[in-house]
Amino acid sequence: MRIHIATDHAGLDFSRHLQQHLAAQGHEVVDHGPDHYDALDDYPSFCINAARGVARDQAEGVEALGVVFGGSGNGEQIAANKVTGIRAALVWSIATAELAREHNDANVISVGARQHSVDEAVAFIDTFIVTPFSGNERHARRIAQLAEYETTGAITGHEIV
Repeated sequence: MRIHIATDHAGLDFSRHLQQHLAAQGHEVVDHGPDHYDALDDYPSFCINAARGVARDQAEGVEALGVVFGGSGNGEQIAANKVTGIRAALVWSIATAELAREHNDANVISVGARQHSVDEAVAFIDTFIVTPFSGNERHARRIAQLAEYETTGAITGHEIV
């Protein structure tokens, strides 16, 4: 699988460790930065580029997911979710990693590098990668509603005010 990764200075060490881990598992890792430590760097462009890579690959039929890191993971998740077709989930446990995939068919995971150890983050990400979407009708329906709103600003049969 192709895994797109991005971070900021807060997650740079995590990112380097994770890239080695994922490559050792046979995944193709695409690093969207940064490539060096800069305490004043800004995460949005890095995370948006990773999310765009995931969206582009998935649109082309390439099996791909994304991983974004930051101090808390919150801003990185928000940035990734600005990309059409991306469902980024902030993950803080094995259970939230599983549910992000099973229920939400999330295609990007966000982890707070200052909130978890490297081993915890690796466990979350490994779980995220191997957990399939359930395909359950209610989950698929909700995802379709989100995609409809994302493209049209409406959800058929539901009032959006």
